[in-house]
Amino acid sequence: MPRYTVHVRGEWLAVPCQDAQLTVGWLGREAVRRYIKNKPDNGGFASVDDARFLVRRCKGLGLLDNEDPLDVALEDNEFVEVVIEGDAMSPDFIPSQPEGVYLYSKYREPEKYIALDGDSLTTEDLVSLGKGHYKIKLTPTAEKRVQKSREVIDRIVEEKTVVYGITTGFGKFARTVIPVSKLEELQFNLVRSHSSGVGKPLSPERCRMLLALRINVLAKGYSGISLETLKQVIEVFNASCLPYVPEKGTVGASGDLAPLSHLALGLIGEGKMWSPKSGWADAKYVLAAHGLKPIVLKPKEGLALINGTQMITSLGCEAVERASAIARQADIVAALTLEVLKGTTKAFDTDIHAVRPHRGQVEVAFRFRSLLDSDHHPSEIAESHRFCDRVQDAYTLRCCPQALDYLAIGVHELASISERRIERLCNPSLSELPAFLVAEGGLNSGFMIAHCTAAALVSENKALCHPSSVDSLSTSAATEDHVSMGGWAARKALRVIEHVEQVLAIELLAACQGIEFLRPLKTTTPLEKVYDLVRSVVRPWIKDRFMAPDIEAAHRLLVEQKVWEVAAPYIEKYRMEHIPESRPVSPTAFSLEFLHKKSTKIPESEDL
Repeated sequence: MPRYTVHVRGEWLAVPCQDAQLTVGWLGREAVRRYIKNKPDNGGFASVDDARFLVRRCKGLGLLDNEDPLDVALEDNEFVEVVIEGDAMSPDFIPSQPEGVYLYSKYREPEKYIALDGDSLTTEDLVSLGKGHYKIKLTPTAEKRVQKSREVIDRIVEEKTVVYGITTGFGKFARTVIPVSKLEELQFNLVRSHSSGVGKPLSPERCRMLLALRINVLAKGYSGISLETLKQVIEVFNASCLPYVPEKGTVGASGDLAPLSHLALGLIGEGKMWSPKSGWADAKYVLAAHGLKPIVLKPKEGLALINGTQMITSLGCEAVERASAIARQADIVAALTLEVLKGTTKAFDTDIHAVRPHRGQVEVAFRFRSLLDSDHHPSEIAESHRFCDRVQDAYTLRCCPQALDYLAIGVHELASISERRIERLCNPSLSELPAFLVAEGGLNSGFMIAHCTAAALVSENKALCHPSSVDSLSTSAATEDHVSMGGWAARKALRVIEHVEQVLAIELLAACQGIEFLRPLKTTTPLEKVYDLVRSVVRPWIKDRFMAPDIEAAHRLLVEQKVWEVAAPYIEKYRMEHIPESRPVSPTAFSLEFLHKKSTKIPESEDL
């Protein structure tokens, strides 16, 4: 018998249907009837017939025709909302739409698995898990370790040994011994009381990363969770049932307690949960729709689920991967700008960089040569100014390769220098190009305000680069008297990186627009490929038009690493032909060895 989960004015109702030929309108009326039945005042309706409503899917929010048969309009167990005419939109239907919600209607359940052992997960793997490319399973070794650690917890409970968090309270209540009969209640209370975060929920990708990383830590076999419970958590991940985890609330002390508590809250069937099938709904309904049951916590298991730094670590891993991607693509964008501004490549000569000890600098200079070497890739643009009297370029053009230290501060510098190059592209006194890269200036404003946007993003980054670690506050009755504020540091770093991506997207558009004013001259083959890529999504700027979609299209090219994919084969071919002068290094502009994504294992605290 088909069954539908229907949301009416803040309540979720399970409505069975004996005849699939019944209509969407019938489903709406039956849901309203059940809603009225549970209300002392009939919910303000004289009868069901008085209700005027619309019915829409929770997934994608598409409106349904009341006359359509249910077997045509809906799938079994689908989630829908009945919107009563005259009501404001139900405030708790979707607490906050996931970022990029339009992407999730295309979600397909993955077929491949990543086997977790607690030790070998890389940042690249974690980001792939976040994107929904893989399901999770445990290695046999991890299963044995988990079972062995659980035996320790069972002995502690059986022998009534006093151990923190198992038979005692938490934090200031560490000396309060809890009766054996209330040990399970203790764990549920821990999860509920610590679910006190605020703000927008993590996006589905970030929540998947958070959940996957917690599973990875539990697979180490140090946390005392039972294998049965851990496998339930993995089933929830594999079904892409994702709890509502507010992004704010962690100070990075004793781990990310608030975010991980919200994660655990969904696992026990409380709070909100999201899946591609249901959209946001009560967790118990989302679990049931996927054939799953809420987890019943055993002694120590609530603490095992929430005591860790996976919010900080998972967002930090995304920051490292995105920083890596934008840093190497920044070299390509900068090379294109250098070419449009008719700069010299002499600043990137091998001998100059051989005297500096910075491997990242050497690698970036090498990439510039691989893209701009006129002997390897003849450039009509470069040839047009070969014998000019310019001795050297501005710093923003010739000092691109520098090693970097701290992630947010270092990545910010990529945007800062990119914004200055945008200024040179737009300012006719600094280039041989029309003002703001547009014909009929005055009638058209061209890239005038796009440059202002870049400047605004760079300015905002300056404030975001203030270290969060210097703002420590004492918490938990002075038990945690100095905390890391790592959650804010990670979220802040991701905002900086997104701004950097957007600034470089504007520069990429500006550089390609500059090429239009140098035609019919051609640049190097790899840079022409980059130009063709951009023109596949953004047409040349002939006269003023709505620019925001163009910036977003270029931003997507960088986020999806399309610019790198186009240029990378030429860089690697050049490397193979110049092996004596180049050795492979980390794929980023940084000299930090840990950024090499193929070898970066995720450091985790082995919490007990």
